[in-house]
Amino acid sequence: MKSTLDKNGEMRPIVTVGVCVKNGAATLREAIESIISQTYPHELMEVIFVDDGSEDETPLIIDEYASKMDMNVKIFRHEWKGLGFSRNVVVKNASGKYIIWVDSDIILPKDFVGKQVEFMEENPKVAISGGSYEMLDQPTLAAFLDNVEYVAYRFISGVNMPGTGGAIYRVQAIRQVGGFDENIRGSCEDIDVVYRVKLAGWLVLRDKAPFYARGKSGWKDYWGHAVWHGYGAHYIKHKFRNIFWLPKMSLIIAFLSGVIYGVTAYKILKKKKVFLLPFYTVFKNIGWWIGFFKAHINGYGPEKA
Repeated sequence: MKSTLDKNGEMRPIVTVGVCVKNGAATLREAIESIISQTYPHELMEVIFVDDGSEDETPLIIDEYASKMDMNVKIFRHEWKGLGFSRNVVVKNASGKYIIWVDSDIILPKDFVGKQVEFMEENPKVAISGGSYEMLDQPTLAAFLDNVEYVAYRFISGVNMPGTGGAIYRVQAIRQVGGFDENIRGSCEDIDVVYRVKLAGWLVLRDKAPFYARGKSGWKDYWGHAVWHGYGAHYIKHKFRNIFWLPKMSLIIAFLSGVIYGVTAYKILKKKKVFLLPFYTVFKNIGWWIGFFKAHINGYGPEKA
């Protein structure tokens, strides 16, 4: 049963909120509290937590909040298996018509679930819709620059390629394409599934429901994240030869993109530190290439996964 009556007698779809996390204790409380604050009927929401081998206080935080949530809660734990595996745990166990993915650093406004569901109900050919990633006061310079980069990129390009965090997925469509690729050991499991859903004939869009993300603690975390993205990108580059063009990932393009993002951001924010963006985009780009070459040296691709 994917839809049912709420307490006011109105027929609405059941929504699954998928929280896949590993070592997210620093920001997880804020993410969960934003789920609890949703105005969408809680009797029509379920939350599925998947702990992918956390070694910090993440399990304790999940148990603490699960015991006092007025939503149906399911908890799964396993040793590290990667995001593809963890997201498939949600897909396989979801009771909802839709899954909204909330990473451990994401903060949802109170009406986020309602807006996302309304958009999907009005657009039955859409399989995936990403919300609008917005600016948030960040704890560090690196987090500020990362936030600005994403917002400026979306503002300039208008690219309709949402990932998972802050996005709503139609369960029918995700199950139709076989869920997420569990062989992906870096990031990019979201890019992979979006590409396959589009090949299956579904639409992938962005709507205007805003959401926010709490930044990482420092440069080391962002460096590791960039390497992780590059490692996963090597896999999907070999899986789908035309998914992206490697010359676009050059250091020169990264620097020029940072300049454009900085100019755009300054017009909006009037903060001079946005002009550090070219150096930040090069910093992340170098990390991406290191991850990519590491995967290449390891022979990591679909044929050897």
